[in-house]
Amino acid sequence: MRAAQARIVLTGAGGGIGRATASTLACAGASLLLVGRSPERLESQARELVAAGAPTAHIGWRACDLTSAADIDRLAAEAAIWGCNVVLHGAGLPAFGRLQSQSAADMQAVLQTNLLAPMLLTRALLGHLLQQPAAQVICVGSALGRIGLPGFSVYSASKFGLHGFAEALRRELAETPVRVQYIGPRSTETGFNNADVAAYNQATGTAMDPPADVAREILRLLEDGSAERFLGFPEKIAVRLNGVLPTWLDGSFRKHRHSLPPAPALTAGALPS
Repeated sequence: MRAAQARIVLTGAGGGIGRATASTLACAGASLLLVGRSPERLESQARELVAAGAPTAHIGWRACDLTSAADIDRLAAEAAIWGCNVVLHGAGLPAFGRLQSQSAADMQAVLQTNLLAPMLLTRALLGHLLQQPAAQVICVGSALGRIGLPGFSVYSASKFGLHGFAEALRRELAETPVRVQYIGPRSTETGFNNADVAAYNQATGTAMDPPADVAREILRLLEDGSAERFLGFPEKIAVRLNGVLPTWLDGSFRKHRHSLPPAPALTAGALPS
């Protein structure tokens, strides 16, 4: 689908990748319904896109709490009325550190935002999308959705799940107008990664891409219709190897294990709540 034909619901529009993607897509002629938590930030972002040259009629916004099933249903109803033909799942929460340092509430929030919310929003919009001449569901995942690294057990679980959802739904909808796609960026230079992740990346030699690079790849994915794409070298190679011989790579991550923040000093049963 050409960008000028796309009416895109973009979740996580105010994040680092989300802002860059919104700008790139708007410049390419797409219409956007920006979705996030803060009405003030969304309204300001919409004004910035219009000031940069996007037609006012091409840019809208809706505040939505993606942890609320009722909010997701309301968003889907408004997006259908707006005439969306692309859903771009860009919202996400980070999780980094040893498993015993992760609180139960944080783990639940990550899985809810990164995995369940895209599933629920896609389900709520699917009837509408199936009625379009052509439609797309694009999941912004991660290379960590195919390669499990020490320190990312919770985050990887959410992105492995998102990849599985996209893959299975792509095959389920293969004979319909709806194309399901997955893009897996590697680490990106945004506020999504805290100081601990930055130190881990430096210690392990992990490269970080500018969000504008990821945004350009999302535009490319939209227009060329590829089923999935992973970004960066050697990450793209590691994704393929891990898919074929996952245990073969297990010995490659000693440096990663030793670069993690220390485990909290907890007694048995005394885990973060």
